[in-house]
Amino acid sequence: MVKIRQLFLAAIANFRRWRRNPQILLAFGLGFVICFLLSNKVILFAQQHDTNLQMLEPFIWTFGDANSIMLISLCLLLLFADIPNLGNEVPFLLVRMDRVTWMLGQILYMICATLLFVGFILLSGCVLSGSHTYLANLWSDTAAILGYSQLGTKIAIPAFVKVLELSFPYRCTGHIFGLMLGYSVFMSSLILYLNLWKGSYGMIGGIAFTAFGFLMKPEFLLKWLHLPQERIRIANIIFGWISPLNHATYYMHNFGYDNLPRLWVSYLFFAGGSLILFWLSMLKMKTYAFCFSGTQGK
Repeated sequence: MVKIRQLFLAAIANFRRWRRNPQILLAFGLGFVICFLLSNKVILFAQQHDTNLQMLEPFIWTFGDANSIMLISLCLLLLFADIPNLGNEVPFLLVRMDRVTWMLGQILYMICATLLFVGFILLSGCVLSGSHTYLANLWSDTAAILGYSQLGTKIAIPAFVKVLELSFPYRCTGHIFGLMLGYSVFMSSLILYLNLWKGSYGMIGGIAFTAFGFLMKPEFLLKWLHLPQERIRIANIIFGWISPLNHATYYMHNFGYDNLPRLWVSYLFFAGGSLILFWLSMLKMKTYAFCFSGTQGK
C-alpha cells in the first residue's frame, strides 16, 4: 500500500505543474481550436441542409481520419515535451521512494494526462455540436448524406460507408477514443524513453514518429512515387499494418472483408509497443544520472 501511495504522489506532483502553466494551457487551447475547426464543417453542413446530428458524430467524422489524429498528437508534444519532470520537488520525492516507484508514477501520469486530453477533445466535440443533436444510438440523416453521396468528399469529411453499415455511433466512438488513446500513449512513451536516453531528443522523436505516420499514408506515397492506381489496394494493406497512424485510424481496419488489421490487433500493437518502451525506460532509469541545480539565498 505504501508503494501504491508513493506512486500516486509521484503522478500527482506532475499534475500540480499544470496550474497556470502556459505550455499546458496552450496544448488544451490548440486542441479545442483544432476540434472546432475540424468539426465545424460537419455542424455547418447539418445546419445548411436542415438535418440533425447524433451527438457523437462530429467527433467520429473528425477524428476517424488520420490527418486529424496527427494534428491532435502534435498537441500532446506540448504536454510531454519535458517528461520526465525534474522539478524542485523531485529530490524530495526520491529521498522518500525508490527510482522504480517514481518512474511508475511518471508512466501513470502520462496515461492519465493522455486520457484527460482525449476526453477533453471528445467533450469539446459534443459541446460544439450544439442543439441540433440527439442521443439515440443511430446514425443521423447527415451521416447518411455524407456517407452515400459525394458531398462528404467535396467538403473533406471522411464519412465512410463501411463505418455506417457495420457499426453504431457509441461503439464507433469507443473504438476511436481507444485508438487515439493507444496512439497517444505509444508516442508519449517514446518521448519519455528518448528524453531519458539522449536528453532532449524526446521532442525530435515525437515529431519523427508523427512524420513517419504521415509519410506512410497510401495517398501520399501514390502521389510521391507516382504508383499506378491499381496498386492502391495493396498499398493500403501494407501501410495499414506498418504505420502507427493507420493503426489509430478507425476505418483502416478489417470489418470482415479485407486484409487490414483488426481492431484487437491495433490495440495489441499500441499496448505492446508502449510496454516495451516503458520497460526500456525503467532499465534506463536505474543508471540515469540526475543533475539538480539548487538555489542559494543572497
